Amino acid sequence: MSALKDRLRADLTTAIKARDELRSSTLRMVLTSITNAEVAGKVSRELSDDDILGVLSTEAKRRREAATAFQEGGRAEMAAKEAAEGEVIAEYLPTPLTEAEIAELVAAAIAQTGAAAEGMRAMGKVMGVVTPQVKGRADGGAVAAEVRKQLG
Repeated sequence: MSALKDRLRADLTTAIKARDELRSSTLRMVLTSITNAEVAGKVSRELSDDDILGVLSTEAKRRREAATAFQEGGRAEMAAKEAAEGEVIAEYLPTPLTEAEIAELVAAAIAQTGAAAEGMRAMGKVMGVVTPQVKGRADGGAVAAEVRKQLG
């Protein structure tokens, strides 16, 4: 079994014992998402730590988007709840990359692929190199924006 999944389950037990409603409900939701990902498709499988990080980053992104939507809709209490859930999930994700680190990785990928001369046509090639390096540590939209900026 995955070490990250074990940690999530142990932290859920601790949160339940401490009567921490926010943490326990968030961890239950995350573990449910992991289980759903494991049984999705034709054959059920055990997720690796990398796969679980992917599920966690998806859930964190959902929380950010929901918090923004609630804030724009004038539902501050719901936005705060979503943001708090996002913070709980963020504890299990690797530290996010800064804009400078993303720019550095993109520049290295452009040099590695020789895409500077091709311009925007090489965006897919560069993204293919950068995406595995930033998985779970940076938003794909931010990475794509940096690639566009450096290529075009």
